[in-house]
Amino acid sequence: MKNKISITLSLLMLLFMASCTKDFESVNTDPNRVNKISPGTLLNPIIYEVSSFNMRKADDFTFGLMQDMLPFPSVAGGVHRYDITETAGNSTWSTYYRWLTNVKEMYNSAVEQKDPNYQAIAMTLNAMIYSTLTDCFGDIPMEEATKGDEGIFRPKFTTQQKVYEKIIADLDSANNLYVTTRSMIYGTDMLFANNVSSWKRFTNSLQMRLLMRLSKRTEMGTLAKLRIIIDNPVKYPVFTSNDQAAILKLSGVTPFVSPWGRAIDFTTFRAAGLFFTDNLNDFNDPRRARWLTQARNKLNNANIGYKGIPAGYAGSDNQFDYVPSNKNIALVTAPMSVVLMSYAEVELIRAELEFRNNNTAAAKAAYERGVKASVEQWGAVMPADYFTNVKAAYNNTLERIMLQKYYALYFTDFQQWFEYRRTGFPIMPVADGMLNNKVMPVRYRYPPAVQSTNTENYNQAVQAMGGDNINIKVWWEK
Repeated sequence: MKNKISITLSLLMLLFMASCTKDFESVNTDPNRVNKISPGTLLNPIIYEVSSFNMRKADDFTFGLMQDMLPFPSVAGGVHRYDITETAGNSTWSTYYRWLTNVKEMYNSAVEQKDPNYQAIAMTLNAMIYSTLTDCFGDIPMEEATKGDEGIFRPKFTTQQKVYEKIIADLDSANNLYVTTRSMIYGTDMLFANNVSSWKRFTNSLQMRLLMRLSKRTEMGTLAKLRIIIDNPVKYPVFTSNDQAAILKLSGVTPFVSPWGRAIDFTTFRAAGLFFTDNLNDFNDPRRARWLTQARNKLNNANIGYKGIPAGYAGSDNQFDYVPSNKNIALVTAPMSVVLMSYAEVELIRAELEFRNNNTAAAKAAYERGVKASVEQWGAVMPADYFTNVKAAYNNTLERIMLQKYYALYFTDFQQWFEYRRTGFPIMPVADGMLNNKVMPVRYRYPPAVQSTNTENYNQAVQAMGGDNINIKVWWEK
């Protein structure tokens, strides 16, 4: 009898345990907690951190190379003298790959939740970041990158050509993914306030930038593709005004705070570049007051107009008998703007394409729209007689387009540097204090950590590129 009771109790216990196991997950799931991350939750941190980093790199690297701004006093060394250290690209490499991991998570979440808009946005951000990485370094890990969760800690490098083929194809696919009638449901994103049409315009505007970047690689047919985008605004909408541009507006109220912890650091021991100020003076440009302070006489008791100092100068700091113009601290004091891509850039890309196609009237019109957009983007008023000035008027040359594009790309990550490498414009003065045989560097060296921890793949990439130094041209420059 006892055995029968024991067997019966055992069976009941097994049935109870089976029931508990079956319902364990539902019973122990908190109905008030989200168990799947929304792709929208990742968007604002990615946009803010990447755009903030871009702005800081424009300040501490691009400004020096492109003679916008330089340290002062500066008795030796410095980016403006082409003194580029082996570790100069470290933060660019580590920061972008860190946020690419988040972009990947955003993309995977969007696919899993069948949200085509966030999927397209993730593809756009992925293309933007990878394009900047490859333009800084050349060949980079891409196909095997951000796969630490799969046990890939030493990723192979992808050639720059394949990187560009992939990201341009992704931007085209992203354009087709957007569903403008479907809303973005998570909060309000920092950049376009959840406007799907705005994100679609950004996707296509970015594709314009990258297609023009490959203008030397005629075998890629990118100028023909660019023509298709420009001629088909319904299928490929792009920025057509400043209020559509990819410009982050920071109010100063958390989380919209300035990337500068102390705004005063932006102007401490700094001076504007002479090349930068001289052209603005030639244009009689209203952007001067937005970007610069006026220079002062040697006694520092009177303004003498806008005047910088030459980049790469040799000799003592005492050779300058004036206090040079500095950057306007308001540029980094909220409320402020952080530029990812401007409408002015789109129009100047259009101007270059029309120039290359010998469409003089169309090139001139796009050039003038681009310059006007840049002036107004920075809160200045476009003078009615701006283009009557022979120094500012369109003269049917690529050099003139690129000179104004240089200013339109002000404070836009590395873009001034990239465009100079692509075209050789604007032509900037060379000074005796410049190193590297007075030749503009064209890339970062790979970080030492990459050399030591991913040695085999690093060596293969360096061999394919022809070396790892600041004078090795990347694929699209050749």
